[in-house]
Amino acid sequence: MNAASITTAPQEILLAEPRGFCAGVDRAIEIVERALHKFGAPIYVRHEIVHNTYVVNDLKAKGAIFIESLDEVPVGATLIFSAHGVSRAVQAEAAARGFRIFDATCPLVTKVHVEVAKLHKEGYEFIMIGHKGHPEVEGTMGQLDGGIHLVEEVADVARVQPAQTLKLAVVTQTTLSVDDAADIAAAIKARFPNARQPKQQDICYATQNRQDAVKIMSPQVDVMIVVGSPTSSNSNRLAELARKLGCESYMVDNADELQAHWFEGRQRVGLTAGASAPEILVRQVIERIKALGAVSVRKMDGIEETVKFPLPKGLKL
Repeated sequence: MNAASITTAPQEILLAEPRGFCAGVDRAIEIVERALHKFGAPIYVRHEIVHNTYVVNDLKAKGAIFIESLDEVPVGATLIFSAHGVSRAVQAEAAARGFRIFDATCPLVTKVHVEVAKLHKEGYEFIMIGHKGHPEVEGTMGQLDGGIHLVEEVADVARVQPAQTLKLAVVTQTTLSVDDAADIAAAIKARFPNARQPKQQDICYATQNRQDAVKIMSPQVDVMIVVGSPTSSNSNRLAELARKLGCESYMVDNADELQAHWFEGRQRVGLTAGASAPEILVRQVIERIKALGAVSVRKMDGIEETVKFPLPKGLKL
């Protein structure tokens, strides 16, 4: 090996802080694990409990069965709603079928549902900023029978046709790009000056913190690796954000997806993980990048997250 080829290997890994699991994900996984321990397998979960392949496969191995239709759940079974939340129609159907139900909806998503229900009673219509087809968006829009309009980008705002504009409120998916959501919210405000904004930003603290860390890290690294599954909205937003800031970025589900050529001529590698990605995957990625030549790992200074959400009744020890 000549000297030129030696210098092409990465030298340092810069580790984002915070990264990985958030309080809502921790809670959702613990709900499934405690239900399995208390009631035994199988436990049925509507939709992936969180959007991560490793987590879902691990819970499958322990006895969780992930379903999309309640028709797949036998009478008398234990059913868990995923962290993304469900529509009122799904809640009603599950209750009517007599399942033992535990709701793993992230409390920050539930907060949006409660706000929608409250303002709907006061006569409001809604504009929701989010990604069509995402289960969280379907769950939030499914809190009402109508009067909630989805916008995915700034151009969509011009096409919204509410029945009235005196009482119009804005809500957002919790895992969006903070900057993109702000641009869309500004477009809504420009077209509908009286539109009510959320009292507190709907985008969750963990999404915000992870995006802020990427903003700080991106100028300091030559390439960014985001650990997260393709279905994970917040993980995708991290990779997108790094690219917008001019940093080459790749998202991987696990260490096996890393490509050696990504690191050629890259001295410093940035590494972060979406809110549904477990730390074990981060550690495996670190070991793989070390095998490609990295000699040190340095953790960024960052916010220490101490948020913890309570478990549902019936599962507390």
